[in-house]
Amino acid sequence: MTDAALYAEADRLFARKKLLAFGLPAVVLIYLAYIFFAFDIPGLAERARLDNARTLLSDIWSYKTRVAQDNRTGTVEVAIEGERKGEYAPGTEPDWVRIAGTGTRIDLGDGHIVSFAPTGGFTYAMPGRDPIVARLDGRSVVSNVTDAPDWISASRTRFQVETSHGRVSLTRNRTELFRYFPGWELFFFTLDSPYHGASVSQLFGDRIDPARANLSGAWHDFWNNAMWRHSDVAWALFETVLMAFLGTFGAAFIALPLAFLAAKNFTPLGALRFGARRCFDFLRGIDGLIWTIVLSRAFGPGPMTGALAILLTDTGSFGKLFSEALENVDGKQIEGLTSTGARPVQRYRFGVIPQIIPVLVSQVLYYLESNTRSATIIGAITGGGIGLLLTQAMITQKDWEEVSYYIILIVLMVMAMDSLSGWLRRKLIRGV
Repeated sequence: MTDAALYAEADRLFARKKLLAFGLPAVVLIYLAYIFFAFDIPGLAERARLDNARTLLSDIWSYKTRVAQDNRTGTVEVAIEGERKGEYAPGTEPDWVRIAGTGTRIDLGDGHIVSFAPTGGFTYAMPGRDPIVARLDGRSVVSNVTDAPDWISASRTRFQVETSHGRVSLTRNRTELFRYFPGWELFFFTLDSPYHGASVSQLFGDRIDPARANLSGAWHDFWNNAMWRHSDVAWALFETVLMAFLGTFGAAFIALPLAFLAAKNFTPLGALRFGARRCFDFLRGIDGLIWTIVLSRAFGPGPMTGALAILLTDTGSFGKLFSEALENVDGKQIEGLTSTGARPVQRYRFGVIPQIIPVLVSQVLYYLESNTRSATIIGAITGGGIGLLLTQAMITQKDWEEVSYYIILIVLMVMAMDSLSGWLRRKLIRGV
């Protein structure tokens, strides 16, 4: 090759590298620009409700007490989380709420005072500002606010004030206030339990409820807590783990014998081997959520439907993994057993299975850990497990501390399964 040809080849090489150096980033930028407009990122930012996000985030780490007045009857209710199960009995309201015939006075602290009018409407007094007054005028909601700041929202049917001390709103039918406090109130005992507000030392002292011993009575009221439903949550966690366990180990028991049909060194007949492999491809090619929807229509909702969905998907995955492990076994061990006169079942049992046990155990335990997470989503579709409770709590959008509670339990459950599977792997594979 002449010098001119070498220079030309070098120029082409540099040009190609230059094109790659500048062209690839340009393609990535064009793709990102397309994504920016195709997914309407500017519109997403416009539609974002930061006030909603703040409310939901505050619900995660705190609880709210709701004071609500029916503007038609004048009835006032005070309840934690606004639920009947957390309602204060008349005369037992918190000391910052004063209910009288002339109206309801609510002290939010730091000089923030809200007063409900008996016929509907409220006055919000705060330091450094004229009182905010909202009232009903026929079927309309009116106020004395002319230039509303961002923490006040006003329309013809609703007026709302939200500060760091609380949130109060007025509609034609209701005047209500929400005040947030840190913690998860009523997590242990509801208001109707005699153990509500009792300290740990009191539980070990004289009887609080004359009819029951303190510890047994406290456990009963905690376990049957009507708001946090600890017994239902524990059963839901059990159902989730059960779905993952039955689905994973059921798939392993089915896939192991079928894997011999897909292994080249155990099934010389190509058509049979091809059919087994395509069957595995079909089972694992359909996502577990799709199997869940199909099986729910066929068998109805329930934890067993979720377990079957996991079983079908994992049978395909295990079949492929186990067949590849079988194709890599050492044939000399099988030949040694054959020379002793061992029958085929004995050759498989003592010559093949011990070689693939590490792979089998490792993969099955890994999938068990993974399926514990998947069973949460599957349970939301099939109507069982912790996933159902989590979905219900998210849909209501009112008790987000329950959402965080369920998420914490799911994370702890996955961590426990991870630790358990690691311990089992060490015991079964390494023997330590």
